Amino acid sequence: MSTLSTHAPAEGDMTHRQILEAMSGLLLGMFVAILSSTVVSTSLPTIVADLGGSQSAYTWVVTSTLLALTVSTPIWGKLADLYPRKTLVQTGLTIYTLGSIFAGLSQSTGELIFFRTIQGLGVGGLTALVQVILADLVSPRQRGRYAGYLGAVFGVGTVAGPLIGGVMTDAFGWRSCFYVGVPFAVAALITLQRTLHLPARPKRRVRLDLGGAVLIGASVSSLLIWVSLAGHQFDWVSWQTALLVPGGLIIAALAIVVERRVPEPLIPLRLFEQRTVVLAVLASVAVGIAMFGTTVFLSQYLQLARGKTPTESGLLSIPMVIGLFGASTIIGRRISDTGRYKNWMVLGGVLLTGGLGLMGTLDETTSLYELAVFMFLIGAGLGMLMQNLVLVVQNAIPLHDMGAGSSLIAFFRSLGGATGVAVLGAVLAERATTTIKEGLAASGAPASSLAGLEGGKVPNLHELPASAARVIEHAYGVGVGEIFLVAAPIALIALISVVLMREERLGERSGIQRATEEGAQA
Repeated sequence: MSTLSTHAPAEGDMTHRQILEAMSGLLLGMFVAILSSTVVSTSLPTIVADLGGSQSAYTWVVTSTLLALTVSTPIWGKLADLYPRKTLVQTGLTIYTLGSIFAGLSQSTGELIFFRTIQGLGVGGLTALVQVILADLVSPRQRGRYAGYLGAVFGVGTVAGPLIGGVMTDAFGWRSCFYVGVPFAVAALITLQRTLHLPARPKRRVRLDLGGAVLIGASVSSLLIWVSLAGHQFDWVSWQTALLVPGGLIIAALAIVVERRVPEPLIPLRLFEQRTVVLAVLASVAVGIAMFGTTVFLSQYLQLARGKTPTESGLLSIPMVIGLFGASTIIGRRISDTGRYKNWMVLGGVLLTGGLGLMGTLDETTSLYELAVFMFLIGAGLGMLMQNLVLVVQNAIPLHDMGAGSSLIAFFRSLGGATGVAVLGAVLAERATTTIKEGLAASGAPASSLAGLEGGKVPNLHELPASAARVIEHAYGVGVGEIFLVAAPIALIALISVVLMREERLGERSGIQRATEEGAQA
């Protein structure tokens, strides 16, 4: 007789099958959110080169989505505490669909970045709301089991996205990558309408924190724009830096003042009075940097340092997905069986830090078998950390803060990812450009080899002489290895944060049960 069956009654009147039926649309929505980034990841070098974009544009195609996702996530989370969650998640899917359609019609990197921002707004809703609704359906004790399903969908989306994107790019062109998620989004909308039935929430006076939303968005945007462009579009010490950094910090201070005074703050500062929440936030920033940085720059490494096609680079990323899929599913079930999570999260921090450190040894000659092992370690580490960081926060916070608290982890994970991609992208652009110039000069390659590389443009290896292509492969090989080496100490922060957490007993009542009990007591 398993421990799991002993705790099954905690799910109230909902059977395992009923919960899965209610989750089916959420799982499709999560798949769409993941697909929005992974389906494009292997095609980005081709997309940016075709549109004549620079390394900065390459970074911003990713950063714009992450920026919109980051800024909107706490807004969606707070809205989930005020409005019907089913309607909100369907709204997020609709915004994502419109952004995807227009992104596929883009004629310049500027247009693409704009519509990727629209996509990010929709994905922000999906990222925040899926976790919140899962908390409604399932108790913290059993949530590890069902979070494992989310992890499995994350794994499938992560592996299917690069493969689908690579095949679509090679067969039909890169624009098709933006349309492939649309049918899944429509299917998710229909499935949610048919299967997700949440009880009506008690009506209360709604007070939207518009001031906090504007100030937090402006502060985050200002600082992310600075880390994205400094060192490339302008010097680190410049009038732009003097404007963006102090401006962002001043706006952040004003946001804190507003959040302390408004009755319904976008980010309730009282959450930071809990040690578990603070440590989970720190760990989430590090996890975001590792997750987004790995997926974005690994594609550049495989295509520009190893000469692989988008399809091949998608296939070569499978070991990381196997690690993530296996760890999230197996460890999620173990946590539900035992109610213990800390040791698994500590192990995840060790694997993530070690995997990124080993990735720091990359160059263009690294064995693909070694690369597969490194990616597996990173994937397993992410699988043990990502969903469980949300779990421990949801277990620690009151029900009326469930939306804001759940989205808080997604917010800082996305913030870490956006900042990490921007900073690591700037480091890679500087390193690669310098190495390419030095390498071409030393190899005696013709000056025409530099054509098309001015302004930090992403090179197309197939259009260059063999001698110049070898120089570029070396530049991106050692450059990508260097940025992973920079990311490894950041992952150590996640490990330390998890070690310092106090393990608390996982609750055995779902959000719906808690709301029903609190309503009966009112």
